[in-house]
Amino acid sequence: MNLNRYKIVAALSGLLLVAACSEFQDQELKKSNPVPGSNYVEGELLVNIRSGAAGSRVSTDVLSIIKGELVEEISTEAMAQTRARVSAPAEQLLLIKSPLGTMEAIARLKGNPDVIYAEPNFIYNHFATSDDTYFLSAQLWGMYGDASSPANQYGSQAAEAWANGKTGSSTVYIGIIDEGYMYSHEDIAANAGVNPGEIANDKIDNDQNGYIDDVYGWDFDGKNNSVFDGTQDDHGTHVAGTIGGVGGNGKGVAGMVWNVKLLNTKFLGTRGGTTANAIKAVDYYTALKNKGVNIVATNNSWGGGGFSQSLQDAIERANTANILFVAAAGNGGSDGVGDNNDNVANYPSNYPNANVIAVAAITSTGTLASFSNYGATQVDIGAPGSGIYSSLPGRNNTSTYGSYSGTSMATPHVTGACALYASLNPGSTAAQIKAAILAAAEPTAALNGKSVSNGRLNVGGF
Repeated sequence: MNLNRYKIVAALSGLLLVAACSEFQDQELKKSNPVPGSNYVEGELLVNIRSGAAGSRVSTDVLSIIKGELVEEISTEAMAQTRARVSAPAEQLLLIKSPLGTMEAIARLKGNPDVIYAEPNFIYNHFATSDDTYFLSAQLWGMYGDASSPANQYGSQAAEAWANGKTGSSTVYIGIIDEGYMYSHEDIAANAGVNPGEIANDKIDNDQNGYIDDVYGWDFDGKNNSVFDGTQDDHGTHVAGTIGGVGGNGKGVAGMVWNVKLLNTKFLGTRGGTTANAIKAVDYYTALKNKGVNIVATNNSWGGGGFSQSLQDAIERANTANILFVAAAGNGGSDGVGDNNDNVANYPSNYPNANVIAVAAITSTGTLASFSNYGATQVDIGAPGSGIYSSLPGRNNTSTYGSYSGTSMATPHVTGACALYASLNPGSTAAQIKAAILAAAEPTAALNGKSVSNGRLNVGGF
């Protein structure tokens, strides 16, 4: 196991665009200058321009200024839905490649009246480190409660909810924004959701969302409908099992909810994922929700790079559609020690959107995990994130299991809690679900003054 793949520097190094308004304002350094290519795709930038009738001329002029080549115009169904609803001014979000380099190109666009903002195409990675049957053998501690057997007071108390018949609902959908996941896994297959508007393998975009045969979701990294590509999709499969591993089936693990429908947008590849693909992944679920699919939350166990206005806008479109954005608080800096996100921003968990729930990781003894970021105002709640057993893909598509640690593992506990609450309270808004989860948090000394709720996840009273 390559541990470097899972240890992420969540420090915000890079030039940031700090304005959410329509003008391209001065950038500022939030930390040290980035090592070229380490936190963003060198030579690429995302540029949001005013378009309208002059759209073709504006894009040509912008490309000329930075000697750029248009890679693609990012135009999602969710963007079109938003423009139609609010009659927003015409804009174009362009992914551009420039031989000048990312930061030089951004500098040359500063002050251009046709440019709303320009920013790097940041690179994101996982927030995990690698180290049922497993429930009975006392290894699934994150699901235990005070009264469960085995018992662990610092678990999520999910076992107590299960004991009261609260195991979720197949009417609730959760989106996993991550790697792909093994939807045929023995402990996940029954909860693998499908896009209800798509017909499998007919090579037609049945729901006209721009993606052909996106039955289980879409691979934005590979640009195809194959959301599972083998053992490299271990992180996404581990996340999926914590959210929705089938319980009570005498094998493997049990997820926070035993009944749920999982969908997947794969944007993390072997070299991480980009802002451009993250936007498309978030908007994929927003468009589905706007068409009536009951998507309650997305799980976001990833991060890195700096502030992105275009990604924040996508998260806000999800917020408007009542989709929660559950995000990992991050695994600290290069020294592996957790950072204070109040001082050094971690994205996407630090975005100010009301639908964001930022999650820290705790250990089985109730301490803040040594690697976990925290923050009295920027991290909402703690959840089990150390030594977490869940589903994994084995060779030749066999179903296996293993233990990972990280805020990546804490996050799906909270996403599963969102699904559980939604199943018990149909029609709840994103704001109501978030408020209920934070209100139910169990006061925890290690999180006092280090999170908004001062506590850890507790679904026992749902």
